Amino acid sequence: MNSKYYMDLEHKYGAHNYHPLEVVIAKGKGVWVWDVEGKKYLDFLSAYSAVNQGHCHPKITAAMVEQAQILTLTSRAFYNNVLGEYEKFITELLGYDKVLPMNTGVEGGETAVKLARKWAYEVKGIKRYEAKIIVANENFHGRTMMAVSASTDPDCYDGFGPYVPGFEKIPYNNIPALEKALEDPNVAAFMVEPIQGEAGVFVPDDGYLKKAQELCKAKNVLLICDEVQTGLARTGKMLASDYEDVKPDILILGKALSGGTMPVSAALANDNIMLTIKPGQHGSTFGGNPLAARVAIASLKVLIEEKLAENAFAMGAYFRSEVQKMVNEFEHLTLVRGKGLLNAIVIKPAKSGKTAWDVCVALKENGMLAKPTHGDIIRFAPPLVITKDEIDFAISIIRKVLKDFN
Repeated sequence: MNSKYYMDLEHKYGAHNYHPLEVVIAKGKGVWVWDVEGKKYLDFLSAYSAVNQGHCHPKITAAMVEQAQILTLTSRAFYNNVLGEYEKFITELLGYDKVLPMNTGVEGGETAVKLARKWAYEVKGIKRYEAKIIVANENFHGRTMMAVSASTDPDCYDGFGPYVPGFEKIPYNNIPALEKALEDPNVAAFMVEPIQGEAGVFVPDDGYLKKAQELCKAKNVLLICDEVQTGLARTGKMLASDYEDVKPDILILGKALSGGTMPVSAALANDNIMLTIKPGQHGSTFGGNPLAARVAIASLKVLIEEKLAENAFAMGAYFRSEVQKMVNEFEHLTLVRGKGLLNAIVIKPAKSGKTAWDVCVALKENGMLAKPTHGDIIRFAPPLVITKDEIDFAISIIRKVLKDFN
Protein backbone atom coordinates (compact mmCIF):
# COMPACT_ATOMS: atom_id res chain seq x y z
CA MET A 1 0.00 0.00 0.00
CA ASN A 2 2.68 2.52 -1.02
CA SER A 3 2.31 5.69 -3.09
CA LYS A 4 2.51 3.83 -6.38
CA TYR A 5 -0.39 1.59 -5.35
CA TYR A 6 -2.70 4.57 -4.74
CA MET A 7 -1.58 6.44 -7.87
CA ASP A 8 -2.18 3.32 -9.97
CA LEU A 9 -5.68 2.99 -8.50
CA GLU A 10 -6.57 6.56 -9.50
CA HIS A 11 -5.07 6.12 -12.95
CA LYS A 12 -6.98 2.89 -13.59
CA TYR A 13 -10.38 3.76 -12.14
CA GLY A 14 -10.57 7.56 -12.25
CA ALA A 15 -11.08 9.99 -15.11
CA HIS A 16 -7.84 11.51 -16.40
CA ASN A 17 -8.96 15.12 -15.97
CA TYR A 18 -6.04 16.14 -13.72
CA HIS A 19 -2.26 15.86 -13.90
CA PRO A 20 -1.18 15.62 -10.25
CA LEU A 21 2.32 15.74 -8.87
CA GLU A 22 3.39 12.26 -7.82
CA VAL A 23 2.73 12.53 -4.11
CA VAL A 24 -0.02 10.72 -2.21
CA ILE A 25 -1.17 12.79 0.76
CA ALA A 26 -2.56 10.87 3.72
CA LYS A 27 -2.66 13.43 6.56
CA GLY A 28 -2.66 17.20 7.11
CA LYS A 29 -2.32 19.59 10.02
CA GLY A 30 -1.85 23.34 9.79
CA VAL A 31 0.56 24.12 6.96
CA TRP A 32 1.90 20.56 6.83
CA VAL A 33 0.87 17.39 5.03
CA TRP A 34 2.27 13.86 5.13
CA ASP A 35 2.36 11.24 2.38
CA VAL A 36 1.53 7.55 2.85
CA GLU A 37 5.18 6.78 3.55
CA GLY A 38 5.21 9.38 6.30
CA LYS A 39 7.29 12.07 4.55
CA LYS A 40 6.38 15.60 5.65
CA TYR A 41 5.78 18.53 3.26
CA LEU A 42 5.00 22.23 3.49
CA ASP A 43 1.74 22.73 1.58
CA PHE A 44 2.13 25.82 -0.60
CA LEU A 45 -1.06 25.33 -2.60
CA SER A 46 -3.71 25.01 0.17
CA ALA A 47 -6.04 23.09 -2.15
CA TYR A 48 -6.13 26.14 -4.43
CA SER A 49 -6.79 28.43 -1.43
CA ALA A 50 -9.55 26.29 0.09
CA VAL A 51 -7.48 25.56 3.21
CA ASN A 52 -6.81 29.15 4.28
CA GLN A 53 -7.36 28.23 7.93
CA GLY A 54 -4.88 25.33 7.74
CA HIS A 55 -5.49 21.63 7.38
CA CYS A 56 -7.96 20.13 9.87
CA HIS A 57 -8.33 23.26 11.97
CA PRO A 58 -9.58 21.98 15.36
CA LYS A 59 -12.36 24.57 15.75
CA ILE A 60 -13.74 23.84 12.29
CA THR A 61 -13.51 20.07 12.54
CA ALA A 62 -15.08 20.18 16.02
CA ALA A 63 -18.04 22.16 14.66
CA MET A 64 -18.31 19.72 11.78
CA VAL A 65 -18.24 16.60 13.97
CA GLU A 66 -20.73 18.06 16.46
CA GLN A 67 -23.24 19.04 13.77
CA ALA A 68 -22.73 15.79 11.84
CA GLN A 69 -23.94 13.88 14.89
CA ILE A 70 -27.12 15.98 15.10
CA LEU A 71 -28.36 16.82 11.59
CA THR A 72 -26.63 16.99 8.21
CA LEU A 73 -29.26 17.52 5.51
CA THR A 74 -32.91 18.49 5.27
CA SER A 75 -32.98 19.97 1.75
CA ARG A 76 -34.62 23.35 1.34
CA ALA A 77 -38.03 21.70 1.32
CA PHE A 78 -38.01 22.50 5.04
CA TYR A 79 -36.43 25.08 7.33
CA ASN A 80 -33.56 24.02 9.58
CA ASN A 81 -32.28 25.60 12.77
CA VAL A 82 -28.77 26.45 11.53
CA LEU A 83 -29.16 28.05 8.11
CA GLY A 84 -30.75 31.27 9.33
CA GLU A 85 -27.97 31.75 11.89
CA TYR A 86 -25.37 31.35 9.15
CA GLU A 87 -27.22 33.70 6.79
CA LYS A 88 -27.41 36.36 9.50
CA PHE A 89 -23.73 35.94 10.38
CA ILE A 90 -22.30 36.16 6.86
CA THR A 91 -24.56 38.95 5.60
CA GLU A 92 -23.88 41.14 8.64
CA LEU A 93 -20.15 40.40 8.40
CA LEU A 94 -19.90 41.38 4.73
CA GLY A 95 -22.66 43.99 4.55
CA TYR A 96 -25.30 42.48 2.26
CA ASP A 97 -29.05 42.00 2.61
CA LYS A 98 -29.14 38.40 1.45
CA VAL A 99 -27.02 35.33 0.75
CA LEU A 100 -27.87 32.46 -1.58
CA PRO A 101 -25.98 29.38 -0.34
CA MET A 102 -24.60 26.83 -2.77
CA ASN A 103 -21.87 24.17 -2.69
CA THR A 104 -18.98 24.62 -5.10
CA GLY A 105 -17.33 27.84 -6.22
CA VAL A 106 -18.48 27.40 -9.78
CA GLU A 107 -22.07 27.09 -8.52
CA GLY A 108 -21.57 30.46 -6.88
CA GLY A 109 -20.58 31.83 -10.28
CA GLU A 110 -23.55 30.23 -11.98
CA THR A 111 -25.80 31.77 -9.32
CA ALA A 112 -24.31 35.22 -9.90
CA VAL A 113 -24.89 35.01 -13.66
CA LYS A 114 -28.49 33.87 -13.19
CA LEU A 115 -29.11 36.68 -10.69
CA ALA A 116 -27.61 39.25 -13.06
CA ARG A 117 -29.71 38.09 -15.99
CA LYS A 118 -32.92 37.97 -13.94
CA TRP A 119 -32.19 41.45 -12.57
CA ALA A 120 -31.54 42.69 -16.12
CA TYR A 121 -35.02 41.61 -17.25
CA GLU A 122 -36.99 42.33 -14.08
CA VAL A 123 -35.34 45.59 -12.96
CA LYS A 124 -33.15 47.15 -15.66
CA GLY A 125 -35.63 46.40 -18.42
CA ILE A 126 -33.39 44.72 -20.95
CA LYS A 127 -35.39 42.87 -23.59
CA ARG A 128 -35.90 39.25 -22.55
CA TYR A 129 -32.93 36.94 -23.32
CA GLU A 130 -30.74 39.69 -24.76
CA ALA A 131 -28.72 40.43 -21.60
CA LYS A 132 -24.94 40.25 -21.86
CA ILE A 133 -22.31 39.56 -19.23
CA ILE A 134 -18.87 41.10 -19.78
CA VAL A 135 -15.96 38.91 -18.65
CA ALA A 136 -12.18 39.33 -18.77
CA ASN A 137 -9.81 37.41 -20.98
CA GLU A 138 -7.80 34.72 -19.14
CA ASN A 139 -10.51 34.47 -16.50
CA PHE A 140 -11.20 31.33 -14.50
CA HIS A 141 -14.72 30.94 -13.14
CA GLY A 142 -14.75 27.14 -13.06
CA ARG A 143 -15.48 24.42 -15.59
CA THR A 144 -19.25 24.13 -15.99
CA MET A 145 -20.70 24.92 -19.41
CA MET A 146 -21.39 28.49 -18.29
CA ALA A 147 -17.83 28.92 -17.07
CA VAL A 148 -16.13 27.42 -20.12
CA SER A 149 -18.37 29.51 -22.37
CA ALA A 150 -16.96 32.58 -20.64
CA SER A 151 -13.37 31.32 -20.87
CA THR A 152 -10.58 32.21 -23.29
CA ASP A 153 -8.41 29.24 -22.20
CA PRO A 154 -8.49 26.44 -24.83
CA ASP A 155 -7.81 23.84 -22.13
CA CYS A 156 -11.11 24.86 -20.53
CA TYR A 157 -13.36 25.31 -23.54
CA ASP A 158 -11.94 23.44 -26.54
CA GLY A 159 -14.11 20.51 -27.60
CA PHE A 160 -17.10 21.31 -25.39
CA GLY A 161 -19.24 23.47 -27.68
CA PRO A 162 -21.84 24.62 -28.53
CA TYR A 163 -21.35 27.26 -25.88
CA VAL A 164 -23.68 29.26 -23.69
CA PRO A 165 -24.31 32.61 -25.42
CA GLY A 166 -24.38 36.04 -23.85
CA PHE A 167 -20.76 36.58 -22.81
CA GLU A 168 -18.55 39.35 -24.15
CA LYS A 169 -14.81 39.00 -23.51
CA ILE A 170 -12.48 41.96 -23.06
CA PRO A 171 -8.84 42.35 -21.95
CA TYR A 172 -8.22 42.23 -18.20
CA ASN A 173 -6.90 45.35 -16.49
CA ASN A 174 -8.02 47.48 -19.43
CA ILE A 175 -10.39 50.32 -18.51
CA PRO A 176 -10.83 51.68 -22.07
CA ALA A 177 -11.95 48.22 -23.25
CA LEU A 178 -14.46 48.04 -20.42
CA GLU A 179 -15.69 51.55 -21.13
CA LYS A 180 -16.31 50.65 -24.76
CA ALA A 181 -18.09 47.38 -23.89
CA LEU A 182 -20.37 49.19 -21.46
CA GLU A 183 -21.74 51.34 -24.29
CA ASP A 184 -24.00 48.40 -25.20
CA PRO A 185 -27.33 48.99 -23.39
CA ASN A 186 -27.87 45.22 -23.15
CA VAL A 187 -25.00 44.72 -20.73
CA ALA A 188 -26.28 43.38 -17.41
CA ALA A 189 -23.02 42.81 -15.51
CA PHE A 190 -19.25 42.81 -15.50
CA MET A 191 -17.92 39.63 -13.86
CA VAL A 192 -14.29 39.83 -12.78
CA GLU A 193 -11.67 38.40 -10.45
CA PRO A 194 -9.96 41.13 -8.39
CA ILE A 195 -6.76 39.14 -8.99
CA GLN A 196 -6.65 36.48 -11.69
CA GLY A 197 -5.45 33.46 -9.73
CA GLU A 198 -5.58 30.52 -12.12
CA ALA A 199 -4.16 32.67 -14.91
CA GLY A 200 -0.99 33.10 -12.87
CA VAL A 201 -1.76 35.57 -10.06
CA PHE A 202 -2.13 38.61 -12.29
CA VAL A 203 -2.61 41.68 -10.09
CA PRO A 204 -4.29 44.58 -11.93
CA ASP A 205 -3.18 48.20 -11.70
CA ASP A 206 -4.08 50.12 -8.58
CA GLY A 207 -7.49 51.69 -9.08
CA TYR A 208 -8.65 49.24 -11.76
CA LEU A 209 -11.46 47.72 -9.72
CA LYS A 210 -12.59 51.09 -8.36
CA LYS A 211 -12.76 52.61 -11.82
CA ALA A 212 -14.60 49.54 -13.11
CA GLN A 213 -17.16 49.98 -10.34
CA GLU A 214 -17.65 53.65 -11.21
CA LEU A 215 -18.13 52.86 -14.91
CA CYS A 216 -20.60 50.08 -14.15
CA LYS A 217 -22.61 52.27 -11.80
CA ALA A 218 -22.81 55.04 -14.39
CA LYS A 219 -24.28 52.59 -16.91
CA ASN A 220 -26.58 50.78 -14.44
CA VAL A 221 -24.54 47.60 -14.81
CA LEU A 222 -23.87 45.16 -11.97
CA LEU A 223 -20.31 44.54 -10.80
CA ILE A 224 -19.79 40.86 -9.93
CA CYS A 225 -16.58 40.02 -8.06
CA ASP A 226 -15.53 36.38 -8.16
CA GLU A 227 -13.63 36.09 -4.89
CA VAL A 228 -13.75 32.29 -4.68
CA GLN A 229 -9.95 32.21 -4.64
CA THR A 230 -9.01 35.77 -3.62
CA GLY A 231 -11.52 36.15 -0.81
CA LEU A 232 -11.59 35.16 2.85
CA ALA A 233 -8.28 36.71 3.95
CA ARG A 234 -6.11 35.15 1.22
CA THR A 235 -4.74 38.45 -0.14
CA GLY A 236 -4.24 40.19 3.20
CA LYS A 237 -7.77 41.58 3.62
CA MET A 238 -11.05 39.78 4.13
CA LEU A 239 -11.80 40.41 0.44
CA ALA A 240 -9.35 41.45 -2.28
CA SER A 241 -11.88 44.10 -3.35
CA ASP A 242 -11.43 45.71 0.08
CA TYR A 243 -8.08 47.09 -1.08
CA GLU A 244 -9.98 49.64 -3.17
CA ASP A 245 -13.03 49.96 -0.91
CA VAL A 246 -15.12 48.33 -3.60
CA LYS A 247 -18.33 46.59 -2.61
CA PRO A 248 -19.51 44.56 -5.60
CA ASP A 249 -23.20 44.27 -6.40
CA ILE A 250 -22.81 40.49 -6.32
CA LEU A 251 -20.05 38.78 -4.35
CA ILE A 252 -19.08 35.15 -4.99
CA LEU A 253 -17.35 33.13 -2.28
CA GLY A 254 -16.32 29.48 -1.97
CA LYS A 255 -13.23 27.38 -1.19
CA ALA A 256 -12.14 28.58 2.29
CA LEU A 257 -15.74 29.24 3.31
CA SER A 258 -15.56 25.74 4.80
CA GLY A 259 -11.88 25.74 5.75
CA GLY A 260 -11.40 22.99 3.19
CA THR A 261 -13.66 20.48 4.92
CA MET A 262 -16.54 20.26 2.43
CA PRO A 263 -17.96 22.15 -0.57
CA VAL A 264 -19.57 25.42 0.60
CA SER A 265 -20.11 28.49 -1.58
CA ALA A 266 -22.25 31.58 -1.59
CA ALA A 267 -23.50 34.47 -3.70
CA LEU A 268 -24.28 37.65 -1.75
CA ALA A 269 -26.31 40.63 -2.96
CA ASN A 270 -28.86 43.17 -1.78
CA ASP A 271 -32.62 42.72 -1.99
CA ASN A 272 -33.12 44.56 -5.29
CA ILE A 273 -31.02 41.86 -6.97
CA MET A 274 -31.52 38.77 -4.81
CA LEU A 275 -35.30 38.95 -4.63
CA THR A 276 -35.70 38.82 -8.40
CA ILE A 277 -35.31 35.05 -8.10
CA LYS A 278 -38.49 33.40 -6.84
CA PRO A 279 -39.14 29.94 -5.33
CA GLY A 280 -38.33 27.14 -7.75
CA GLN A 281 -36.14 29.27 -10.03
CA HIS A 282 -32.78 28.34 -8.48
CA GLY A 283 -31.50 26.03 -5.78
CA SER A 284 -29.60 22.93 -4.77
CA THR A 285 -30.39 19.86 -2.70
CA PHE A 286 -27.28 20.34 -0.58
CA GLY A 287 -27.05 24.15 -0.72
CA GLY A 288 -27.61 25.62 2.73
CA ASN A 289 -27.52 22.27 4.51
CA PRO A 290 -27.10 22.54 8.31
CA LEU A 291 -23.70 20.85 8.30
CA ALA A 292 -22.34 23.32 5.74
CA ALA A 293 -23.91 26.26 7.57
CA ARG A 294 -22.35 25.30 10.91
CA VAL A 295 -18.96 24.71 9.30
CA ALA A 296 -19.08 28.04 7.44
CA ILE A 297 -19.77 29.97 10.65
CA ALA A 298 -16.81 28.28 12.35
CA SER A 299 -14.56 28.90 9.34
CA LEU A 300 -15.38 32.60 9.21
CA LYS A 301 -14.88 32.97 12.95
CA VAL A 302 -11.41 31.40 12.70
CA LEU A 303 -10.42 33.94 10.03
CA ILE A 304 -11.53 36.80 12.26
CA GLU A 305 -10.41 35.56 15.68
CA GLU A 306 -6.97 34.44 14.52
CA LYS A 307 -6.43 37.59 12.45
CA LEU A 308 -5.50 35.55 9.40
CA ALA A 309 -5.90 38.46 6.97
CA GLU A 310 -3.33 40.43 8.95
CA ASN A 311 -0.98 37.44 9.01
CA ALA A 312 -1.42 36.91 5.27
CA PHE A 313 -0.58 40.56 4.63
CA ALA A 314 2.60 40.49 6.73
CA MET A 315 3.84 37.05 5.70
CA GLY A 316 3.07 37.71 2.04
CA ALA A 317 5.08 40.94 2.01
CA TYR A 318 7.99 39.16 3.69
CA PHE A 319 7.80 36.22 1.28
CA ARG A 320 7.86 38.45 -1.80
CA SER A 321 10.77 40.50 -0.46
CA GLU A 322 12.82 37.34 0.11
CA VAL A 323 11.93 35.87 -3.29
CA GLN A 324 12.77 39.19 -4.96
CA LYS A 325 16.34 38.73 -3.74
CA MET A 326 16.41 35.46 -5.67
CA VAL A 327 15.01 37.17 -8.78
CA ASN A 328 18.12 39.34 -8.73
CA GLU A 329 20.30 36.26 -8.17
CA PHE A 330 18.99 33.49 -10.44
CA GLU A 331 18.57 34.03 -14.18
CA HIS A 332 15.76 31.48 -14.48
CA LEU A 333 13.58 33.27 -11.96
CA THR A 334 12.20 36.27 -13.83
CA LEU A 335 9.69 37.80 -11.38
CA VAL A 336 7.53 37.39 -8.29
CA ARG A 337 4.09 38.96 -7.93
CA GLY A 338 1.04 38.79 -5.73
CA LYS A 339 -0.84 40.15 -2.73
CA GLY A 340 -0.94 38.71 0.75
CA LEU A 341 -0.31 34.98 0.53
CA LEU A 342 -1.50 34.63 -3.07
CA ASN A 343 1.76 34.79 -5.00
CA ALA A 344 3.44 33.45 -8.10
CA ILE A 345 6.86 33.25 -9.68
CA VAL A 346 7.69 32.98 -13.37
CA ILE A 347 10.33 30.47 -14.45
CA LYS A 348 12.37 30.84 -17.62
CA PRO A 349 12.96 27.34 -19.06
CA ALA A 350 16.49 26.02 -18.77
CA LYS A 351 18.69 25.14 -21.76
CA SER A 352 18.31 21.50 -20.73
CA GLY A 353 14.57 21.78 -21.38
CA LYS A 354 13.57 21.80 -17.73
CA THR A 355 10.48 23.87 -16.93
CA ALA A 356 8.39 25.09 -14.01
CA TRP A 357 7.03 21.54 -13.72
CA ASP A 358 10.54 20.27 -13.01
CA VAL A 359 10.97 22.98 -10.39
CA CYS A 360 7.80 21.75 -8.66
CA VAL A 361 9.02 18.16 -8.78
CA ALA A 362 12.29 19.27 -7.17
CA LEU A 363 10.41 21.30 -4.55
CA LYS A 364 8.41 18.18 -3.70
CA GLU A 365 11.56 16.11 -3.34
CA ASN A 366 12.85 18.73 -0.88
CA GLY A 367 9.69 18.82 1.22
CA MET A 368 7.50 21.54 -0.31
CA LEU A 369 4.37 21.21 -2.48
CA ALA A 370 3.42 23.69 -5.20
CA LYS A 371 1.97 23.38 -8.68
CA PRO A 372 2.62 25.14 -12.00
CA THR A 373 -0.09 26.91 -13.97
CA HIS A 374 0.03 27.98 -17.61
CA GLY A 375 3.43 26.37 -18.20
CA ASP A 376 5.99 28.77 -16.76
CA ILE A 377 4.19 30.06 -13.64
CA ILE A 378 4.30 28.54 -10.15
CA ARG A 379 1.63 29.62 -7.67
CA PHE A 380 2.60 29.86 -3.99
CA ALA A 381 -0.41 29.98 -1.65
CA PRO A 382 0.22 28.38 1.76
CA PRO A 383 -2.37 28.23 4.56
CA LEU A 384 -2.72 31.61 6.24
CA VAL A 385 -1.66 30.23 9.63
CA ILE A 386 1.93 30.03 8.38
CA THR A 387 4.68 31.50 10.58
CA LYS A 388 7.84 33.42 9.68
CA ASP A 389 9.97 30.38 10.54
CA GLU A 390 7.92 28.28 8.13
CA ILE A 391 8.23 30.96 5.44
CA ASP A 392 11.99 30.95 5.98
CA PHE A 393 12.04 27.17 5.61
CA ALA A 394 10.13 27.47 2.33
CA ILE A 395 12.52 30.17 1.10
CA SER A 396 15.49 27.89 1.84
CA ILE A 397 13.92 25.10 -0.23
CA ILE A 398 13.13 27.42 -3.15
CA ARG A 399 16.69 28.77 -3.06
CA LYS A 400 18.19 25.28 -3.07
CA VAL A 401 16.01 24.14 -5.97
CA LEU A 402 16.70 27.24 -8.09
CA LYS A 403 20.42 26.99 -7.42
CA ASP A 404 20.38 23.50 -8.92
CA PHE A 405 18.05 24.42 -11.82
CA ASN A 406 19.94 24.19 -15.10
